[in-house]
Amino acid sequence: MNTWLKFGSGLATGALLWMVFPEAMLGKVGRFDPPDLQIDESPLEEPIKAATSFAPVVKSASPCVVSIQTVQERSSAAGSMDLDAFRRFFDPEGRFPMPEERDLPAQGTGSGVIVSSDGFILTNFHVVEGTQSISVVLADGTTSLDAEIVGADKHSDLAVLKVQRKGLSAITLGNSDHLEVGDVVLALGSPFGLSQSVTMGIVSATGRAQIGMMDIENFIQTDASINPGNSGGALIDAQGRLIGINTMIMSRSGGNQGIGFAIPVNMARSVMDQMVEYGDVQRGLLGISMQELTESMAKGFGLDSTEGVLVGDVTPEGPAEAGGVIPGDVVVTYDEKPISDMNALKLMVVETRPGSAVALGVIRNGASQVLNVTIGALPEEGYAGLLGGLGRMRPPLEDKRQSWIEGLDVAPMSSSLRQRYGIPESVDGLLITRIEPSSFAHDQGLREGQVILEINQQPVAQLSDLDEVGALTSGQSSLLRIWSSGSARFMVVERP
Repeated sequence: MNTWLKFGSGLATGALLWMVFPEAMLGKVGRFDPPDLQIDESPLEEPIKAATSFAPVVKSASPCVVSIQTVQERSSAAGSMDLDAFRRFFDPEGRFPMPEERDLPAQGTGSGVIVSSDGFILTNFHVVEGTQSISVVLADGTTSLDAEIVGADKHSDLAVLKVQRKGLSAITLGNSDHLEVGDVVLALGSPFGLSQSVTMGIVSATGRAQIGMMDIENFIQTDASINPGNSGGALIDAQGRLIGINTMIMSRSGGNQGIGFAIPVNMARSVMDQMVEYGDVQRGLLGISMQELTESMAKGFGLDSTEGVLVGDVTPEGPAEAGGVIPGDVVVTYDEKPISDMNALKLMVVETRPGSAVALGVIRNGASQVLNVTIGALPEEGYAGLLGGLGRMRPPLEDKRQSWIEGLDVAPMSSSLRQRYGIPESVDGLLITRIEPSSFAHDQGLREGQVILEINQQPVAQLSDLDEVGALTSGQSSLLRIWSSGSARFMVVERP
């Protein structure tokens, strides 16, 4: 209140001074000569513009970026609850008529990229999910075309649309595999409905995965501003070539914080080709449990390098097992392409059409060999469809057996143990029946209910098998193969 009073008092004082001394407030007329301004209204010189401006790039790419308007069916259940509450509070006797309850359409907006002159458009799955109708507004802001969905894939968050129009401006597709961190990129789209908006940034990272947003992740990370409505828009390089489809941001506030993600154009092309040719996207399945090959594991396998992916387990009667893959194999090539990490192998497999034959290069017992594997089909529900009922943990038994390292008890497999711990008949080994908290075994990651299948690549099924292993002394390590939660994996136990 005091602030407003001071503000008002200041206005009154200023008005009074102006009335009494107007020249003191405004200055005398003609007191100053006109300022001597230096004006250059010529366009930016071409050499300077070429080195500092991306206008030519934007001019070539922006006609290929469209705004997508969707209409979705929205349930009025929540609205009905609000109307009921309104009636109870304001009109308990029902004297006033209320609006009729019905399903109301919801409108949505997004962006898309024209990739062919005959009307194929790339966008995001979440932009067109559950839509009743889709219209595409071209870059001129006035031309609106009806669009149909050619295909949509939630696992990659990609969709392909088609409009009935020839001679459209189509963007040039680049090669996202050539991107490097630090490359300049531009994001084009319709954030907040503001069509033909452009932001600039750099490639912050490539091959981003394990974000947890979808089954198949291989994102380009960028600090180019991406906001609501940008989804499905273009991420282009400094030559105006499409290198990604803008998809999402990571933010604590809901707004852009410099961490945006785009789907690489190479992945988008693969998905689009399948949708156009086959009408759907079928993804490959190898049927293995993958593990990162750490230095300690490589040492345990007698390998000099950590390149490749370790096979922790194989799906019974799956494609890999049928092709001769066994646990302990290290996959180093896929159809003669080198494997850098688990995500690289996963992407190669899922982008392979089921039924295709691939040459799998593996290292087994220190020797290289090539296995011919016919790729299977990933379930429609994705990797979630591979998760079966996992055995629940059972209470420990009273009679425990001491193992070869302290803090851990094991026992040979038996019918009662299988029943108590939910261990399948196909799993054979030594069951861990007790783990002491804060013990050496616990610190190494061993847990009750796990089954030790192998120690140093030698099967163990009886307590006598531990005699050949011997006690684990200081400076030594053991390579274990452990079964838990429905699959097997390798791990290294190392004594400091």
